[in-house]
Amino acid sequence: MGHSLGLAIYLQISSRLEPPARRILQRRIAAGKEDPQRSEERFGRPGMPRPEGDIIWMHSASVGEVTSILPVVEVIGRLRPDLWFLITTGTLSSAELLLQRMPARTVHQFLPYDVRTAVECFLDYWRPSLGVWTESELWPALICETHRRRIPLLFVNARMSSRSYRRWRWMPVFSASLLRRFRAALVQDKETGRYLRRLGLPERRIEVTGSLKMGAKILPHDNRAETAFKEACGDRPIWLAASTHPGEEEIIGEAHSLLRERREGILLIVVPRHPERGREVAQKLSAQGFRVCRRSAGGLPGTDDQIYVADTLGELGLWYRVAPVSFIGGSMVKSGGHNPYEAAFLESVILHGPHVSNFSQDFGRLESAGATIRVASARELANAIDRADDPMLTQRMTQAALEVCAGGDEIIDRAVSAILDFMPPRAGSDEAA
Repeated sequence: MGHSLGLAIYLQISSRLEPPARRILQRRIAAGKEDPQRSEERFGRPGMPRPEGDIIWMHSASVGEVTSILPVVEVIGRLRPDLWFLITTGTLSSAELLLQRMPARTVHQFLPYDVRTAVECFLDYWRPSLGVWTESELWPALICETHRRRIPLLFVNARMSSRSYRRWRWMPVFSASLLRRFRAALVQDKETGRYLRRLGLPERRIEVTGSLKMGAKILPHDNRAETAFKEACGDRPIWLAASTHPGEEEIIGEAHSLLRERREGILLIVVPRHPERGREVAQKLSAQGFRVCRRSAGGLPGTDDQIYVADTLGELGLWYRVAPVSFIGGSMVKSGGHNPYEAAFLESVILHGPHVSNFSQDFGRLESAGATIRVASARELANAIDRADDPMLTQRMTQAALEVCAGGDEIIDRAVSAILDFMPPRAGSDEAA
């Protein structure tokens, strides 16, 4: 397959970008956004030995994508114990989370920069039998070089927002040349399928399957940590603000002020989307007049603490278990919202703001089923938390949310089937014979 003129120019430029990419990397290391011990992985230089045998390479940009792809890895691993998995990610937080939950026969590397020399080094070493890209991140040099080596490429759990579509449609020949390198695309919703088709991916390669996040595993937690937290809180009412972004904590704090006037001793748990913001979030809430305790400082909430900032990674499963009602962050500001199914699986009532473009289909299904409440202000948020104190309403909402999630296993099974269709059969199997 040839390149469009725009793609050919991109690839030419990419072949000369290692020096500026190294300067960017050094700035990111200085800012704490990269692991200095693993920085050469960004240039395709391996951080560990390559396992023997066939490798399925899966790219999952950040925490949400990693969480959604792990059940697929685990199912394939049970079906095909001869296979290894290479998962690449782009963020420190996703790498840390993956290392906590690494399935058997899985290795992790940071995705190389989209620089020709880095891409070639990465593919020369790992020699994957199949490449699986998840969600929405597309890197042209990596995709083109993988395709040139005749390594099949799949797009799984694909999602494209209207904003991304508007950006790509200004380069129709470029996007078509890139997307046609994918053998198949399993997409989350009809809108994504329509966008990919308009951008040049043949319709026969597109299948609407739904979001893998519906089939994600229940978030893990530490039983001892849960017991300790509950003992510290006693019978205090608790609510959770999960995966919050800058600009939301002030709104959440205002809602908590209103709730404190109505419900004595109520405790708010705030989980920043990025744990490194913990100190900043605590300072903002303290400036609003709250007594704040931070988990990263090692403490549990005391009787005088009004807000608990849970600025640690990988504990969201604990907070959904202890909080009967949860506000899903990234939705009061224009960040697009976050995965609501994690709260649904753990039967925490789901509240969210108006900005959920990243999960519009998912929140739409939940709203239609009466499984979530949309709010648009601090007062509406406080009122919704008051409403969720009704046990009959809580039961109806959590049950409705679980029913919406019921199709998740089928979505995982379809992804597994599609991936294995492009893998060589196991040596010695009937299919291989």
